[in-house]
Amino acid sequence: MVVGDITSSTDVLVIGGGPGGYVAAIRAGQLDLDVTLVEMDAYGGTCLNRGCIPSKAMISAADIAHRAREAEDMGVYADPAVDLQGMVEWKDRLVTRLTKGVESLSERAGGHLIEGRAEFASAKKARIVASGEGQGAESIEFDHAIIATGSRPIEIPGFGFDGEHILSSKHALSLSSVPESMVVVGAGYIGMELATVYQKLGCDVTIVEQLDDALPQYEDDVTKVVREHAEDLGIEFHFGERALEWEEMGEGLTVKTEDEDGTVSEFGAEKCLVAVGRQPVTDTLNLDAVDVETTDGGFIETDGQARTSEDTIFAVGDVAGEPMLAHKAFKEGEVAAEVIAGEPSALDYQAVPAAVFTDPEIGNVGMTEAEAREAGFEPVVGQMPLRASGRALSLDETDGFVRVVADSDSEFILGAQVVGPEASELVAELTLAIEMGATLEDVASTIHVHPTLSEAVHEAVKGARGESIHY
Repeated sequence: MVVGDITSSTDVLVIGGGPGGYVAAIRAGQLDLDVTLVEMDAYGGTCLNRGCIPSKAMISAADIAHRAREAEDMGVYADPAVDLQGMVEWKDRLVTRLTKGVESLSERAGGHLIEGRAEFASAKKARIVASGEGQGAESIEFDHAIIATGSRPIEIPGFGFDGEHILSSKHALSLSSVPESMVVVGAGYIGMELATVYQKLGCDVTIVEQLDDALPQYEDDVTKVVREHAEDLGIEFHFGERALEWEEMGEGLTVKTEDEDGTVSEFGAEKCLVAVGRQPVTDTLNLDAVDVETTDGGFIETDGQARTSEDTIFAVGDVAGEPMLAHKAFKEGEVAAEVIAGEPSALDYQAVPAAVFTDPEIGNVGMTEAEAREAGFEPVVGQMPLRASGRALSLDETDGFVRVVADSDSEFILGAQVVGPEASELVAELTLAIEMGATLEDVASTIHVHPTLSEAVHEAVKGARGESIHY
């Protein structure tokens, strides 16, 4: 039986149940707004189902296997067997637990959850096509809408994702066995993270990248630490190579690339992972029905309160542009809900940290030294190499450093770059320092636990003041 098209109403219609969307729905419910959350795929979005959480689960499992094999210097001898299917099943159980948690939290905040696809009919009305055959559709009138439809992997010409030969990041997180070899197209954070996972699991990984180095958004000395460690693992890099085409070859494939001189190279492998970036999902929304402006790249333009050019419509998360980070989406979702509720809320991107979960990790926040100088500051820099950290030595992970950038006159902390073990955690202290307007003296006078990695933050800050004790 087909359910007829009915019309209902809500204060806030949230389109997309990923990090930006479900947080917006929960916050709006906390502010006593009537909320309807529509999700066409899976609650938690890409981050929870096919990105942040599953990739970090796989990274953790691969690290355990790798460190067990490489711990002979510590007097530990092991050769663990890897059951990739079992690893994937464990990862899937974590994801299921968390997605159910997102649904429960949204409902407990008062949200009405609908599984389906939402498209605009006007700036005050949307049509919801329910998931499942024969489920019909309904229309929802709203006072405000929040677009949180996220992003999807970019496909390059000739490399359409088929899940068998050409993999997206989603496919790479659900393989049933470890391939003997893999070509990874793209040396950004997704390509580097997954390449590291599979190399540690026993796959022979080759990365081809059109640019001159991996992770180009980071400073050269940061990238160098990660790239050289990846090379030590056995990953082979080919920079300045553009992927042209591929063809089946036996049970695998051959990827053809071209450099700037027109020289064509061939790389054989069992699988090819394409990880060249992500693009916003807006084609499901019927944006022609509303006055929502987008950039040339397809991202929805927003102001400092996450509002689009259409006064009743907001946009948060990946669909609203770089940086495409789940925690940025969290904050944007909160702000959008608070603005709709009449709260004095606004976005501040001064202290948005980012992390790459490679080996070693990267964490950064705020300005680099060059950016600080360009902004008109006279920066002072303190740096602590992890080879001088007792805790890093005891972990047998001494590659990397902590660097802090501050204004020489006021000593206000402007930025930090961390590369090393637990960099994603270490950067939190420096993010808080920037957010609070802390000075070098504030952090330098704070007692840090010994022996910990966080002492490297303390030493870098003291170094910026010319007071380093341990380095």
